[in-house]
Amino acid sequence: MEKAHHLGVDIGGTKVAFRVEAGAECVDESAFRWGPRHSADRDLAQLAHHVEQLRARLGVPLRAVGVAMPGTVDPAGRVTAWPSRPEWNGLDLDASLRALFPEAAVAWADDGDLGALAEARAAGCDDLLYLGVGTGIGGGLVLQGALCPGLGRGSFEIGHVIVAMGGARCVCGRRGCLQAIASGPATLGRAALLRGAPAPFEELRRALREGAPWAVTAVEETSRALAAAVAGVQELVHPRLALIGGGFTAGLPELVGLVSDHLGELARPGSPPLPVEPAALGGLSSLRGAVALARLTAP
Repeated sequence: MEKAHHLGVDIGGTKVAFRVEAGAECVDESAFRWGPRHSADRDLAQLAHHVEQLRARLGVPLRAVGVAMPGTVDPAGRVTAWPSRPEWNGLDLDASLRALFPEAAVAWADDGDLGALAEARAAGCDDLLYLGVGTGIGGGLVLQGALCPGLGRGSFEIGHVIVAMGGARCVCGRRGCLQAIASGPATLGRAALLRGAPAPFEELRRALREGAPWAVTAVEETSRALAAAVAGVQELVHPRLALIGGGFTAGLPELVGLVSDHLGELARPGSPPLPVEPAALGGLSSLRGAVALARLTAP
């Protein structure tokens, strides 16, 4: 009997990645970079071209498709905001994907949510909080093996949890969002202010290892903000494990330990701090999560 083929699609601001699995085996993996920004229609035409190439390579129908999407999508499936490609604002994503894959069951979800789903499966943990720290801060929550708040109910916007009333201005317009304090650019900007000179990432890494006060202070504030967000989630839904990943975290291995230390300081009597570990899948988490979503949609 032919194994069902499940496709994961990770749509990013600069590139799109595909992964097809049949059973436990990856049978095709590819990616392409978007052309110059022009319109959503042109992007969809480019996407359709690569999907047709994928179909030709496979030679078999797809059972289901899971799509990881970085922009904000409303419950009806319409893109309401995507700063990296604003041409997509107003696009009926749900209808566009179903037209692209008429033979398959199709589902989409936030890329941070799907990253959490993949990391939870890799860790063997059904109740897990995931934070991805990079240019922004994304993440997701898995409870009893399922995404929370659930498909079609919005995404888990941990990056826009308020951790500092009256804090730094976020790109969303509010003040004190976790992303405005603990993202990579926020940390580097704070480091530059403390240093009194530009603080590129490599210099921050080196200075942190050497114990330079400006670097230590900048990263400590980031880790405190991340710990505050994790502690808040722990009080509400009690996951068993928190994983921290993303490109910025990968370059600062000290960060996870610092977050764990601050969580210990925030623990209430009788409520031990949540264990914190580095995420395992790195930049592949959203793509692997998209495949997992396809499997959930049509096993």
